[in-house]
Amino acid sequence: MASTTSHRRALAAAAVLLCTTTGTAACSSPGGDGGSSSPATGRTVPSGATAPQPDGTGALPPGAGAPGIGDPDFPSDGNGGYDVARYRLVLGYDPATRHLSGTAGIRAKATQELTRFNLDLSGFTVGRVTVDGRAAAFERSGTELTVIPGRPLPEGADFTVEVAYAGEPKPVTGSSNLGTYGFIPTRDGAFVTCEPNGAKTWFPGNDHPADKALYEFEITVPEGITALANGELTGEPVTRGGKTTYSWREDHPMVTYLATMTLGKFTLREGRTASGIKNLAAVDPRFRGSLDKLYTLSGKITDYWATVFGPYPFSSTGGVVDDFSAGYALENQTKPMYGGFSPGEGIIAHELAHQWFGNSLSIKRWKDLWLNEGFATYAEWLWEEHQGDATAEQTFRLHYAAPAGDAIWKYAPGRARPDDLFNDSVYTRGGMTLHALRRKIGDRDFFELLKTWNREHRYGYVTTEEFTALAEKISGKDLDALFDAWLFQESKPAA
Repeated sequence: MASTTSHRRALAAAAVLLCTTTGTAACSSPGGDGGSSSPATGRTVPSGATAPQPDGTGALPPGAGAPGIGDPDFPSDGNGGYDVARYRLVLGYDPATRHLSGTAGIRAKATQELTRFNLDLSGFTVGRVTVDGRAAAFERSGTELTVIPGRPLPEGADFTVEVAYAGEPKPVTGSSNLGTYGFIPTRDGAFVTCEPNGAKTWFPGNDHPADKALYEFEITVPEGITALANGELTGEPVTRGGKTTYSWREDHPMVTYLATMTLGKFTLREGRTASGIKNLAAVDPRFRGSLDKLYTLSGKITDYWATVFGPYPFSSTGGVVDDFSAGYALENQTKPMYGGFSPGEGIIAHELAHQWFGNSLSIKRWKDLWLNEGFATYAEWLWEEHQGDATAEQTFRLHYAAPAGDAIWKYAPGRARPDDLFNDSVYTRGGMTLHALRRKIGDRDFFELLKTWNREHRYGYVTTEEFTALAEKISGKDLDALFDAWLFQESKPAA
């Protein structure tokens, strides 16, 4: 993600001076739960059936899926006991009333015997839940929707869940450093950017990056409104009775925070990049003058990154500029979002680099966030170098000039902290780590490393330990001291 303001992270003065775009890279961090749009409600649970509670030893009852996916820094995010394969989201939204009605179909596999399991959902009234076509009891507690199937699900069983729900979606707000994220109503639709845990503000699911899935969207909106989602349209939009339905499908694995259903009166430009990748740019009428620039730069940068990082991992590229003044951008898969500003080259380069680093290669634990943001930040420097502007070495030296007492040296980017996950160090010092590595192993091995990293983990998950091991394998060098100094020490490394 990238930011034009400091409300998501403090922008380093050096980065601001260097940046030739409207802002420098930034991102959001996990904050409080999403706002509730209506009282949490559910059908009456049969006598004796209660939400899973730990016993005196901290253990859950037999057969209960954990109410968290197992990220020790964010123990309540996501859920345990199952792995989602596909979401099918059938959604209707009216901007005039801000009412959303939805049916979420979820295909999953039980990773243990399940007598009950949780989904993440913020607000809404839940009208019906079924498991494998049979009515299931359910309970609400905060942002947890506990589903109690009529019969236990054996370990290894494939099963389907369907949740019918309705209400006014509310974004996550109230954090001092996050701004607003999730499903954000706009004048003519919605701006949907969900990192880190805002997917639950518009659909029930396993809201943590450790559970990727495929997605289908069927979105019905008033005629004249465009609905944009991840992936590709599966056919022409269908209009009848004053409403238009758009069907989108993302056939590559995607984490929940990258899913989007962005709605509005957009002006579109469609085509292909020079290498043949589909390219779609969409802008709110307020930003119509930026349409051609967004389209051209998105295509040009995507094609260049494919020569540096390896083949583009998805079916299309592009970007969307909406009218909500978020002051930040998010790398939604296939459709990066820019909130209330016309993005410059640096921000576009950052968000498109995320299609490789963060989207195709995803983290399973938030402490490894530098693998997303440090890489996308360094990509900005590589783009400037490619354009004949500042070299990556010059940018590195500019940041390295920060005094030893500067905050960037007091935060170890390789161990992102839950209380300040998206600290500037994760971005800037993360990028500096990569340049220090490039200096140490040389350009040939460094750029081979980037391509090998993407090839070996395409559409999968990555950890810091895997990256450092691969760097040592390709270079033949012992890099423990370099990575320890740059990623894990709260002090200024030697240059």
